[in-house]
Amino acid sequence: MTKPAVAAAAHATNFIRNAIDADMAGGKYASRTWGGAPGLAATHAGAAADPAKIRTRFPPEPNGYLHFGHAKSICLNFGLARDYGGVCHMRFDDTNPEKEEQAYVDSILDAVRWLGFDWNANGTEHLYHASDYFDAMYQAAEYLVTAGHAYVDEQSAEELRATRGTLTEHGIDSPWRERPAAESLARLREMRDGRHADGSMVLRAKIDMSSPNINLRDPAIYRIKRATHHRTGDKWCIYPMYTYAHPIEDALEQITHSICTLEFEDQRPFYDWLLARLAEGGLLARPLPQQIEFARLNLTHVVLSKRKLIQLVEEKHVDGWDDPRLPTLVAARRRGYSPEGFRLFAERIGVSKSDSWIEYGVLEECMREHLNQVAPRRTAVLDPLRLVIDNYPQGAEEECLAPNHPQQPELGKRPLPFSRELWIEREDFMEIPAKGYFRLYPGNKVRLRYGFVVECTGCDKDAAGQISAVHCNYYADSKSGTPGSDTYKVKGNIHWLSAAHAYECEVRLFDRLFRAQHPGAGERDFLLDLNPDAKKLVSARLEPALKDALPEERFQFERHGYFVADRIDSRPGAPVFNRAVTLKDAWQK
Repeated sequence: MTKPAVAAAAHATNFIRNAIDADMAGGKYASRTWGGAPGLAATHAGAAADPAKIRTRFPPEPNGYLHFGHAKSICLNFGLARDYGGVCHMRFDDTNPEKEEQAYVDSILDAVRWLGFDWNANGTEHLYHASDYFDAMYQAAEYLVTAGHAYVDEQSAEELRATRGTLTEHGIDSPWRERPAAESLARLREMRDGRHADGSMVLRAKIDMSSPNINLRDPAIYRIKRATHHRTGDKWCIYPMYTYAHPIEDALEQITHSICTLEFEDQRPFYDWLLARLAEGGLLARPLPQQIEFARLNLTHVVLSKRKLIQLVEEKHVDGWDDPRLPTLVAARRRGYSPEGFRLFAERIGVSKSDSWIEYGVLEECMREHLNQVAPRRTAVLDPLRLVIDNYPQGAEEECLAPNHPQQPELGKRPLPFSRELWIEREDFMEIPAKGYFRLYPGNKVRLRYGFVVECTGCDKDAAGQISAVHCNYYADSKSGTPGSDTYKVKGNIHWLSAAHAYECEVRLFDRLFRAQHPGAGERDFLLDLNPDAKKLVSARLEPALKDALPEERFQFERHGYFVADRIDSRPGAPVFNRAVTLKDAWQK
């Protein structure tokens, strides 16, 4: 795993780290062995000691693109493994073949690598799939049936719902609950062999229909589903339920700490029940994994609901899953957000057992903090207005020197060509200045950053009365870096580009996708909260050096923010730039 480029604060103590510290101090996992690959108890019996002090996992379902919330989980699980001398497994929970695709698998792997993590350790690639364990899961199911811990239920879906009970009323035993184990086992094998219709029966764990925890009221653990799986094809027509598969996957992989979000807290009793039953039968090795829950990421000004993200894409409110306005990791990468910024963000917000909202500005500030360190400085004029220096020699040119990074002088300086006609920002001139305005207006002096002091003499207007050019005179002895420059004291300092040397380029100015802190709050249609200014296209003028920018190369455009050469639309010698984040938080109240 790579280390963050941004130095984060020392790891804060939290309840997850406290639990791991206690486990390690008590020697809970000291006797664990590792058979070289995931497997049932026999795989690890008699093997060498596990070289990993702990094992965690990141287990997405490959049915969509990762979003900012996943970044928190990735950094947490891989980070804990790194800090404790352990291993984090990359695992795909691919138990639902109807919604899963290889394209999502590839995208997820790419995103995790981009964030700076990998799953290779101790000479082993720890990349796994739930579908690798379908045989072991089925073996476990047969054991549960023969041991009296599971049964095949032939009630309809409607009957199952009607007998499950509510939060205030206990459930009703199925008429199939006490069928002989041999009969349930025969039915289970018939289900496996495709002799029954989809939905006609399920395998249920036999726990307690009167439990106050609905998840313990004989939950379904296998269902019939004729669907082609992207890895196993048509080998199986029954598939395990996620709540059954997940704990078994953890145990087969010798996971020590199964870190998940709070919505799985009510599932933990079933997680523990299932693993205990399978360990009693000798199928799983002890010590068993323990599940620990933390609060998921709640971030303002975004939606992380998969349903809402799909709606945004399918209804074309955005331009696909990698639209830089979306909170997906593939979109964040295209926008110019950095993996180091995400890792710093995850470190800074920490983990908690209680839900809370994180301001989007915290994420943006983490991006600024990293990009400020690493992004070379360049000049861009986003709303160009022509500036004519009337007393500068016609046809003359010279160079002004600008630092590549003001805090890193070792990076040197770059030449900016200077000529009689320049581009400046339109907002840097006012014919009638407002109070406190220190930039160009008739009779006022400003410094052209890294160049000369000029005095405004007037402006030209077009037929519509719009200002088309500004005129000024320059002071030849005022060039920055020369002895004469110190004799001129001006309040205004503006940036510029030589009109003869700058080139025209499309620049995309991205902002938050939603205006509201909590889009769709109070049952409001979340689409009504879309920010119409979240994307603006401008025809800018850029300094010549930017023509050579490579895709995903990041820069600070002085005064305007941090930009990246688009990884999709940029071409050799013709990059297109996206604004990742502004220099300051314009949303702060």
